[in-house]
Amino acid sequence: MNFSSIFANYPHSVWLYDQINGQFLDVNEAAIIQYGYSREEFLQMQITDVYLLEEIVCLQKYLAEKNSGNLSGQWKHRHKNGNIIHVETVTHPIKYGEYDAHLVDIRDITARKEIEKKLQENEARFQAIYQAIPVPLIISRSSDGSILYANPELLQTFCCSAEDLINRPASDLYYDPAERTAILAALTQDESVQNYELRLKKADGSYFWAIASLQYLTFNGESAILAVFSDITKRKQAEREQLMRTVAQRIRQSLNLQEILNTTVEEVRNLLKVDRVIVYQFAPDMSGTIMAESVGAGWTVALGVKIEDTCFQTGGGVEYRQGRKRAIANIYDAGLSACHLHLLEQFEVQANLVVPILLKIDEENTGSYLWGLLVAHQCSSSRNWEDNQLDLLDQLTVQIAIAIQQSTIFQQAQNELAERQKAEINLRTALLEKEVLLKEIHHRVKNNLQIVSSLLQLQSQTLKDPEIIRVFQDSQNRIDSISLIHKNLYISPNIGKLDVVDYIENLVTSILISYQIQPGTISIETNIDEIDLNVDQAIACGLVINELLSNSIKHAFPQQKTGTITIDLHNIGDKIEMVIQDNGVGLPHNLDWSNTDSLGLSLVYDLVTEQIEGSMTVENHHGTVFKIQFPYLNLH
Repeated sequence: MNFSSIFANYPHSVWLYDQINGQFLDVNEAAIIQYGYSREEFLQMQITDVYLLEEIVCLQKYLAEKNSGNLSGQWKHRHKNGNIIHVETVTHPIKYGEYDAHLVDIRDITARKEIEKKLQENEARFQAIYQAIPVPLIISRSSDGSILYANPELLQTFCCSAEDLINRPASDLYYDPAERTAILAALTQDESVQNYELRLKKADGSYFWAIASLQYLTFNGESAILAVFSDITKRKQAEREQLMRTVAQRIRQSLNLQEILNTTVEEVRNLLKVDRVIVYQFAPDMSGTIMAESVGAGWTVALGVKIEDTCFQTGGGVEYRQGRKRAIANIYDAGLSACHLHLLEQFEVQANLVVPILLKIDEENTGSYLWGLLVAHQCSSSRNWEDNQLDLLDQLTVQIAIAIQQSTIFQQAQNELAERQKAEINLRTALLEKEVLLKEIHHRVKNNLQIVSSLLQLQSQTLKDPEIIRVFQDSQNRIDSISLIHKNLYISPNIGKLDVVDYIENLVTSILISYQIQPGTISIETNIDEIDLNVDQAIACGLVINELLSNSIKHAFPQQKTGTITIDLHNIGDKIEMVIQDNGVGLPHNLDWSNTDSLGLSLVYDLVTEQIEGSMTVENHHGTVFKIQFPYLNLH
């Protein structure tokens, strides 16, 4: 423990001040409480601010004459509220950073001085004075500890009468005889004891926490001990509750079950000052395993040791399932079975606390099941457990149960996430394999279509009849339009998405090349939106564009007339509209395009009405306009 920790937690008031100007450099918490000033106020003050005026000159002379070594003396100090505090000081010169400082250990002897003063003024009136002091006090004989006097405040606090206490041993007031022995040893050593925390026992056997101050005095001519008590039960309760909240918070900081259990046993062992704490978890068959342990040095380690205990498997421990807890002060007086005693002796247990850890079954079921036990072992000796210790452990098991359930839910979520990630990886792998397969299929279909197209081209080169050659060329263009789709699909980064703009522009270019259109004669304009088409729609649109574009090139501009062919493809609400128009001579007026012997127009009509389930209108003014609408299919 470092100096700052000792300084802050020292039970007596301690000052640090500059030897040169008397400026306070630091004070501890006890000084803040004793004098009523805040630390910030102290640091703005000099030591002369708390001394009485009549003692300041004496103090300065005293320090000047004894400017080296340790100094001790008794003084009067003034509380912030104006009250006089009698103190006994021991001053040590020290080096504090860059300062030559004095470290002053201050003990409040106000009560002692008050007593001495009253006794000195009139020893005959002491009883009336003690009667008026509003704190419990007793006077007991030094030699045998018999109670000689108790004031009304003490009688009221201990719930008894003067007749009940006088001539009884003062040790009867102490809850733990060891604490009585310890405080008397301190009194013998220091001749006085201030602010000693201990437990006192009332007439009904209950106890409360108190601060005790003891002082030797002479009472009716014999050596006696004056003991002054102050009830601090509420403060202790508040400290205990704060400590419990702190421990609970530490337990619930993690979602890892083993970390939760390890933190639990460590914090509980420190809290109860016991030799061992374990967490024991039950399996479905009620066998058990020690899941976590915190054990003091020198005691047998239980973690990892195989424990043969069939008590719970044979129906024992019913009280734990019902939420009952148990405190055993001495295992040999608790009526335990021989096998149970043997098990506890194996781990040197003398006394223990056992509290069940109960977990809720589920949100719909209000019941609970026995998950395990939180067990504290005292190995060094038997131990009378305090009720609040068992209650404290019981409260902690509620927090532990919540933390365990949260950890379980978190682990389940982690497992589900891992399974989902594994499934996602498998799905991605499968999709990748299918994508590779689809690309290969599109590639092979494209190659096969190109073979057919090449065969048609070779066959047409052996023909002489222009009409038959034209039929072969039209067929070849139709095959090429389909082949181009499969090519675009297998080279696309997204196997399921076709770049419509690129496809139509490549198709138009291919058709113009096949008909050997000279630059400056027929121009093609395209206005294509980024539209998602499935493969069936894309093939149908490609064939329609091929037929209508080929038809315009062959018939709309006779005698090498110039003109323009426009291709538009747009989204219109929930439909897709494709418009192919030219400014050529137009269709013959007597042509029924929906019922014609022309293979090209018949193919267009069937593709629009049946393949893509659309509609088509034809306008024949100042050229020809084919307006086609078909449903938009959202590919996503």
